[in-house]
Amino acid sequence: MLDEVEMRKSKISSGRRLGLKIKMLTTAQEMLIVEKEEKKKEREIALSERVPPLKLSGLSVQELQDLCRDLHHKIDVVDEERYDIGVKVAKNDKEIQDMSQKIFELKGKLKRPALKRVKISAEAMLSVLLGSKHKESIDFKANLKTVKKEEEKKEEVTDWRKNVEAMSGMEGRKKLFDTAGQ
Repeated sequence: MLDEVEMRKSKISSGRRLGLKIKMLTTAQEMLIVEKEEKKKEREIALSERVPPLKLSGLSVQELQDLCRDLHHKIDVVDEERYDIGVKVAKNDKEIQDMSQKIFELKGKLKRPALKRVKISAEAMLSVLLGSKHKESIDFKANLKTVKKEEEKKEEVTDWRKNVEAMSGMEGRKKLFDTAGQ
């Protein structure tokens, strides 16, 4: 047991390991800062390409109204696209959730508890279902249809010696086979 623990020990000392972790964290932090700045620059470039600066000086009232109508129309189009994309994303999220639930069930990690059989009388069940409305007792067995059982055919008791003689040979086996099939 001690040999296994000694074999599992890493060859790097804890101080060196801690130093490496610190260096990795600082490098990752620097990379995140650089990535955020790049995204910010990309966003500014995309916005400057898509949205040119407004030139409002020297425009008449009619031209300003036309510009406002045009901007409102563009806003409506963008809102419709945003709504459509939001619906698609929600639909995909729901599908992903359903699929992951199915995978979870297929892997067998979801264990359903074994249901216990509960013996309850019909009266108790009605009182639970109907509550205070249930006052009179109902005899369910009285309402069941009675089934008449067919009387079993009684074989006639005959002399067994005659029966043995009749069943001997191939003819007897044929009779046995014929009567068994009917």
